[in-house]
Amino acid sequence: MKRSALDRLLLLAASLLAAYQVAVGINGLGALPVLAYTVAFGVLLVAELLLLILGLEVLDEPVVVIISTVIPLSLSTGLVWQHLPALRTPYLVFAVAGFLVVTLTRSLIPRRRLAVLALAVVHGVAGVIITFLPAGLVLAGRAASGYGLISVGGGLIGLGGLLLAFLKAGRPFLSRQVIFQLLPGLLLLMTAAFVAGFALA
Repeated sequence: MKRSALDRLLLLAASLLAAYQVAVGINGLGALPVLAYTVAFGVLLVAELLLLILGLEVLDEPVVVIISTVIPLSLSTGLVWQHLPALRTPYLVFAVAGFLVVTLTRSLIPRRRLAVLALAVVHGVAGVIITFLPAGLVLAGRAASGYGLISVGGGLIGLGGLLLAFLKAGRPFLSRQVIFQLLPGLLLLMTAAFVAGFALA
């Protein structure tokens, strides 16, 4: 599908925001949250650059699904490590195991249902944390209101993931063309929400 100049501009803007976050980083945190957030935004930057250079059709490649799993797992690991100390080790184990299971089911085990189930569980758990934990902290008065923008970013990445998941399952809510038209804008809004949320924490 031919990309418009607007699509390229949106993906370029999203890439620049992700690059800014990688360069600036987040101060005042422990080593593991800083590493987790840096990895998440680094992979997001690479993913957005691939979409900009190769086009949205690259999303059909299985390796992209594996690589993209790093983004929600890294973000959620950083949030858990930062705000839920009692769950640090169990969630870190889940994140590592989840990534390995997604990788194995996508590359070595030719059973589509198992691959879809593994992806749904891993992305679902990470997505719930990213979407609801920052908002819960804001509502509890434990974080500045701007921190809630991370939850907005989580909701947007979840929406994009759902659209792609149903498209690949053959039961799309929208046509492939419409989904691909929406994705660059969703990626920009998601990246902007994440960057602003961490900046305003």
